[in-house]
Amino acid sequence: MRFSDFWTTIKIRKWGKYVFTLIVFLIIYIFIGDQSVVQFVKRGKEIQGLEQQRDMYRQGTEEAQREIETLNNLDSLERYAREHYFMHNANEEIFLVEEE
Repeated sequence: MRFSDFWTTIKIRKWGKYVFTLIVFLIIYIFIGDQSVVQFVKRGKEIQGLEQQRDMYRQGTEEAQREIETLNNLDSLERYAREHYFMHNANEEIFLVEEE
């Protein structure tokens, strides 16, 4: 079927040109442009990923804030330095035991 035959069959029908225009418009609306449905779905997924990152960073910030609050105490600061940086007093010896 050639395009000219297709066009004449559309012209014969009373509403054919309107249906054809509507189909073309829907194709453009769904697949082409920045405001298309495809772009809308992609942006929705991107927003969801960014919200997950935001929540992850907020959780990390809250954990850091709790750690800062505990380190304000001198005893907990000394304990943290001993556990994480293996610091010790001058008259102490440290033995590292690795667990498997």
